[in-house]
Parts: sequence; C-alpha cells; structure tokens
Amino acid sequence: MRSSAVVSGVLSVLLLALVAAGWSPLLSFDRSVAEELHRGAVAHPGLTRVNRVLSDWVWDPLTMRALAAGTAVLLWWRRERRLALWLVGTSVLAVLLQQGLKALVGRERPQWPDPVDSAHYAAFPSGHAMTATVTCGLLLWVLALHWRDGWRGWGALAGAAVVSVLGVGCTRVYLGVHWPSDVVGGWLLGWFCVAVAILAYRGTERRGARAGGGSGGTGGER
Repeated sequence: MRSSAVVSGVLSVLLLALVAAGWSPLLSFDRSVAEELHRGAVAHPGLTRVNRVLSDWVWDPLTMRALAAGTAVLLWWRRERRLALWLVGTSVLAVLLQQGLKALVGRERPQWPDPVDSAHYAAFPSGHAMTATVTCGLLLWVLALHWRDGWRGWGALAGAAVVSVLGVGCTRVYLGVHWPSDVVGGWLLGWFCVAVAILAYRGTERRGARAGGGSGGTGGER
C-alpha cells in the first residue's frame, strides 16, 4: 500500500504540472479524444441518455457520498466509531483537496457548439472520478476488514466498484464535460487519498497495539 500511495502521488503531481503548464502533447491528446467521443454522443442520443443517467444519478458524487455516509452510520451503530470517523474524515478531506485543486488550476471545460450535458466549476480534476474512487476504495477497504475472508459476494462487489470508477470517468468524457486527463487526475488523486488513509489508519492501529490500549470496540478491524 505504501508503494501504491507513492506511485499515485508522484503521478498525480506530474499530471497536475503538465496540465497547469499546458503541455501541448497532452492537450492535443485530450482534444482529439474529446472531439471523437463528442461526435458519437451527438450522433447517438439514446446512448447519450444512458450515459447521463449513469453519470448524473447512479455514479453522481451525491450518490457516492450518500453511500459513504450510510456506511459511516452503520459503523457508528456497530460501535466502530473511530473507523466511521476515519471514513467521513477522508471523504471530507478528499472533497477539500478536489475543490482546492480546481480553484488552483482553473482549467476550462470543453466547449461545444452542440453540448449534450453541462457541468459547473473548473475541469481538473474530475470530481465524479475522484469521488467515485475515494468512496469505492474506502468501502472496499471497510468490507475487507470485516468480511473478505469468508464472504462469497466480495468478488461481485469489487467488480461493481471497479466498473463504477472506470465507468463514471468514461461517461464524463463521453458527455463532453471533461478532458481525459481530468478523469485520470481524479482517479490518481482519489486512489492517493484512499492509500494514505489506509496507511495512516494502520499506523494508528499499530501504535495503539504497542501502547497496550487496543482499539476499543473496533471488532473485525485489522
């Protein structure tokens, strides 16, 4: 997990620097992919409607945050309050990081004469992609702490999480509201937040164990 955090962090910083500097090869790639997908979105309104439902409802950041909040409530009810607060805290910090970078970079979204969808705020990083990555990553981690070893539904949920994270990113580019690098940036930054949160949590667990105080009602956590 440590190497994963380092790699995702380094790649996030590198991509951020390229976007902020307006690196021509990256901008050219973004434009070519976005234009090709936008032509498809305009030509296939039925598929575009499906993408809008997935992007604006199923995988919307509000939906993701509601899932995280529901999980935190369940953990609190199970008296795993430190884990619940860790989940909420990581989600909040990820939102602050996301909005801070949007304001810092100030990247404009794609502009089309015939748009099929609209979005607010700056483009980089993609809030949909980052929020889905953070939420799905944290929820899989919580599930792994409790049920991974003996639960047959683990594989299905892990697959659904991967589809959600990749799928929402694709819908944002297809709908013409993000450049591809915005989505990649959201994925990288989202995973960086998850990896750091897990590492920090494990560190507090080890310190608590060495101090002999235990984790106090965190049954199933490890």
